[in-house]
Amino acid sequence: MNTDPKARRPGGALAEADVAQRLAEHAAWTLDQYPVEPAEGKKRFHDFDLPSELLHAVCDMGFKYCTPIQALSLEHALAGKNVAGKAQTGTGKTAAFLVAILTRYLRTPEARHEKGGAPRALVIAPTRELVIQICKDAANIGKYCNLRSLAVYGGMDYERQKREVTDAPVDLLVATPGRLLDFVRSRVVDLSKVDTLVIDEADRMLDMGFIPDVRSIVNRLPPKEKRSTMLYSATLDDAVMRLASQWMEAPVKVEVESEHVATKMVKQIVYVVTANEKFTVLYNLIQQYPDSRMLIFCNRRNTTEDVAESLARRGIRCEMLSGDVNQNRRLRVLEDFREGKIRTVVATDVAGRGLHVDDIGFVVNFDFPYEPEDYVHRIGRTGRAGQTGTAISFADEDESFIIPDIEKFIGEELKCTVLQNDDPLLAKLPPKPPRHDGGGPRAEQPHTEQPRGERRQESARSPRHEPPVTAAPRDTAAGVQETAERAPKAEQPEPTRADTEPAAALRPEVPVAPAAPARETKPAAMPAPRRAPASAPAQPAATAPRRAPASTPAQPAATAPRRVARFSEEWVPGEK
Repeated sequence: MNTDPKARRPGGALAEADVAQRLAEHAAWTLDQYPVEPAEGKKRFHDFDLPSELLHAVCDMGFKYCTPIQALSLEHALAGKNVAGKAQTGTGKTAAFLVAILTRYLRTPEARHEKGGAPRALVIAPTRELVIQICKDAANIGKYCNLRSLAVYGGMDYERQKREVTDAPVDLLVATPGRLLDFVRSRVVDLSKVDTLVIDEADRMLDMGFIPDVRSIVNRLPPKEKRSTMLYSATLDDAVMRLASQWMEAPVKVEVESEHVATKMVKQIVYVVTANEKFTVLYNLIQQYPDSRMLIFCNRRNTTEDVAESLARRGIRCEMLSGDVNQNRRLRVLEDFREGKIRTVVATDVAGRGLHVDDIGFVVNFDFPYEPEDYVHRIGRTGRAGQTGTAISFADEDESFIIPDIEKFIGEELKCTVLQNDDPLLAKLPPKPPRHDGGGPRAEQPHTEQPRGERRQESARSPRHEPPVTAAPRDTAAGVQETAERAPKAEQPEPTRADTEPAAALRPEVPVAPAAPARETKPAAMPAPRRAPASAPAQPAATAPRRAPASTPAQPAATAPRRVARFSEEWVPGEK
């Protein structure tokens, strides 16, 4: 994948003018400009004897007191000990290990390597989004340090990242396991000089199957006795602690009450609604708070796509984040969301962990997640850095069974609110404007995902064929792929198209007499091959009742109405 050469990526070298300006700003700064009164039970950053460059940056970021995980981690990491920390995302663990790394490097500048591709510190994270966020945090915290950090991850231009790694010394390299291993095996990156290793979200590394790659990377580092190692995880169970003991010597275990830290600053609301009412409530909620940043989570990619398109058609500017969105577009969406250019993002759990966007006012669970941990990760996108936020979840007849498990996990009861008929959140939706040819998010992101259940496919696919003539060629590839993956019997293109188009609109057109002769007379050069297939379906058409049980497309057509009821008729694009 080629990257826009003008795109500004996190980390990398700064222009000499920018470096000089920052050094001049720091030279004029004094600690008196960062007054923080001592408070009982709280640790100040002043209390750790940090370099003035870091205190200046922390002051610029508005931090006064350490979070619990920061206080515990810095105490041990600055003393040269290895740390295994239990902390959820949103607790400040990233700043904890970055402050420790930068403090060490500012105190030992002579150990910096002069050649490129040989980092001093290595941070491994499971996702590209988390890698990018860590590198941005490093740029902010290390603003006055004149140290170079760099993000390396898949899905972006390989050659460009290779040049960035090798062109200049790298103090801090933040990477996903796959791309880093590619660079190590091709000798682009030399890990033999790394003296500090951080493994972030180790539990997710286990879940995603990255441990073999991480183990291969760790084996290329200096021995664990000759480096400092920090590991962070949402849980420190036996599996994670076995990894910690393999990769670090005598780890100090630090823990915080992570479940409650992630939720205590978030007001949690559960609306009891039917599946048909969910979009109505969501639309009216956005209308009530038009200036708030809102992150909406769905469980499935096709639901995400439908919600985003339906909002856009009703005049709400929003973007979508899912596995179908390419990396360049995903980064642009995240930047626009951070900068306030867009205020509504609809996402799958690809955005659920490790992302930090300031001032998200609302997190909406359009679908309750499948796991209690994912609920905490989602709502942790709001109520960060001492600010409050609101998490709203929709409990419908299909996806509210997880509520007792969530309550047990977070240690508190979720109070459910039943909306009355006259509630403003149930106000009738405005009429939809007519669909333009190829309009909506689907025009940019063709739907090619694997089916997630036959019933779900029918509700997502049927709206796409509202204009019978123009929509069919546009959706042929996606429709054939979906039906081919679902069952071998659905390979016939003609029945498949008839099945996916609205029955009420097409049935009167199927038996039109002129259509059949027109098809048979055109291919005059090859009459025999065309006649044979044409004659086969001709007889079953006359004896439809006998052929119906054996007809491949008839069964999916019979199940379509059941799934359409899953969504509101007002909501589904193109539904009549």
